[in-house]
Amino acid sequence: MIRFGIIGTNWITDQFIEAAREVEGFALAAVYSRTEERAKEFAAKHGIPLTFTDLEEMAASTEVDAVYIASPTSFHEVQAVACMRAGKHVLCEKPAASNSHELQAMIDAARENEVVFLEAMKSSFLPGFQAVMDALPSLGTIRRYTASYCQYSSRYDAYRRGEILNAFKPEFSNGALMDLGVYCIYPLIMLFGAPESVMASGTLLSTGVDGQGSIIARYKEMEATVTYSKISNSSVPAEIQGEEGTMTIDSINLPRKINIRYRDGRVEEISAPEEGAVMSYETRAFLDLIANGKRESDLNSHANSLAVMSLLDEARRQQGIVFPADMKTNSG
Repeated sequence: MIRFGIIGTNWITDQFIEAAREVEGFALAAVYSRTEERAKEFAAKHGIPLTFTDLEEMAASTEVDAVYIASPTSFHEVQAVACMRAGKHVLCEKPAASNSHELQAMIDAARENEVVFLEAMKSSFLPGFQAVMDALPSLGTIRRYTASYCQYSSRYDAYRRGEILNAFKPEFSNGALMDLGVYCIYPLIMLFGAPESVMASGTLLSTGVDGQGSIIARYKEMEATVTYSKISNSSVPAEIQGEEGTMTIDSINLPRKINIRYRDGRVEEISAPEEGAVMSYETRAFLDLIANGKRESDLNSHANSLAVMSLLDEARRQQGIVFPADMKTNSG
């Protein structure tokens, strides 16, 4: 059994715990929160035996083998590095860090301490994405990738009333690109590697984070277009266009219904729904890495995470999106 400590007491963590309990080898041991009241409340809700309000104490605990981090992105590096230096494996929510400098520090800590570090981009491990990867060669030479993730945020209603919640605060390294755009970019990098050039534009809110945006990524033989938003909705599916056929994916963040339309008129369905909770797949992959003595995933590899983060950095640079975490990096 791998005994988990939890950092982050929100709805994402609730979903993770529910899903992870489906996976053999998962055990829930501890939760960390900045306040004792919140730690005890969350522990009682999920039947967690240990609570901590000191991160270093949880990292040092002999009752904890691994840590799941779902705190705001701006806290990921400090929390992950502290846990890995104490010998804990880390499963960290996407995006894994605020910028490439932070992510590299996390990867370095994992390698130096010989522990697993995995970015929890859940879609990579789903059967639907595996079906996409398996069927990609049947499309012939790929010419275009389009993906969209536009989901109106319930917290935007508060923003419009003048109340700024964490989802729109740059000090937490948030915004549409980091929260939603990354779901479009991660599969792009996994399938086609890093682009040769990027053009990005977006709508900045008064707080300095983006409400929506778009990216055009150019490759030698293809082009990719990504759109994302937290201030409007879209139901447009993703497409991968090849010279021999076009693949349609219902949702790039949760690929379930997938069809290929070939030039000769044939239509092939390659849908692959999940068996069990969505987040159970990433948990199983994480536990398998530990069990097999591997330090990183072949799918959500350190190199893929770095390539994604590099693209995010460049897109933010072009749009003028600056996080306090970037200033810390620039000052050393």
